[in-house]
Order: sequence, then C-alpha cells, then structure tokens
Amino acid sequence: PPSALPQPPAPLPGRSRPAAGPRPAMLLGDEISAGDRLSGAAARGDLAELRRLLHQELVHPDSHNRFGKTALQVMMFGNTFVAEELLKQGASPNIQDEAGRAPAHDAARTGFLDTLRVLVEHGADVNVPDGAGALPVHVAVREGHTEVVRYLAPESDLRHRDAEGRTPLALARHLGLSHLEAILEQHLSAPA
Repeated sequence: PPSALPQPPAPLPGRSRPAAGPRPAMLLGDEISAGDRLSGAAARGDLAELRRLLHQELVHPDSHNRFGKTALQVMMFGNTFVAEELLKQGASPNIQDEAGRAPAHDAARTGFLDTLRVLVEHGADVNVPDGAGALPVHVAVREGHTEVVRYLAPESDLRHRDAEGRTPLALARHLGLSHLEAILEQHLSAPA
C-alpha cells in the first residue's frame, strides 16, 4: 500500500540531490531570505525553528530581513527564551533601527521587563538615545510602565534630555505621572 507520508520530489533528470552537510556561502538574496525566516521565527516566538535556523542552517543572528530589521528587533518581546537564544548566538543587543531605536527601547515601550533584563544582562546599553533623543527610561515613562521605570532608573542617566529638552523626571511631570516622578526623584537624590 502507498505510504500516507508525502515523499520528497524526485530529482530532475540529469541532477542529483544536494549532499547533506554545511551549505555553501549564501548570496545576498539568500541572506535576506534567511533573515526573513529568522525574523519570522522570532516574531512568532517559534524557539524550535529559531534554533534550527541558527544551529543547523547557520543563519547569522544579526541577519536582516527584507525590511532591514534583525530578529532581535522584531522578536516577540514577551518571549525571553527567544531573546536569550539570539543573544547567546551573538545577536547585538545594541543594534538600532532607522529611527535609532534599540531592542531596549522596544522592550521599554512594550513593558516586557523580563526581556529587558535579558537584554541588559547581555550588554544592552540603556543610555543610548533613539532618534528623538529618548533613552529607554524616557520611553518607559511615556508608556507608564512603572516596573520598567523602577528597573531602569538606577541604570540610566536621569539627567539626559530628549530632543524636546525633557529629562525622564520632566517628562513624568509633563504627563502628570506622580508615581513615576516619585521613583525618579528617589534615584536622583540617592548618593552616587
């Protein structure tokens, strides 16, 4: 009886199947395709596929997708395992997109504290401004993420001003977020 499992297609006449083993160096189009596949796995939170691409296909963790983004920039921020795997395989935690946003800015914006911690543990610099001059702590204040602000405050340059001239504390005041003001004031008044 015929097998219910699909069989691989037969090789074209005059051609043999490629040998298993390491792939030859990829061309630019292949690199973008690999970047798309890696970014797709990261965005879906598909850790098994991500590991397969990194370990078997040897896709570089900072490969760009067709939109110029890396897997770390588009990953499912609530999935710390994806972040950890990409960073362990050499993804840059400080890579910035065209707007100057680093993964730490995105984690601060979305409020995923566990992912932000993984980024910082792997060398993310929380004092790198984005294109609007904002540090991740500015972003966390703007989004009202109390625990993220609490985590970032002791690590951040709280005297840094964004493009509008606001420190994180001035931004919290401007937005009327007194609970965030209190956190930031506490860290500003703490002895260095």
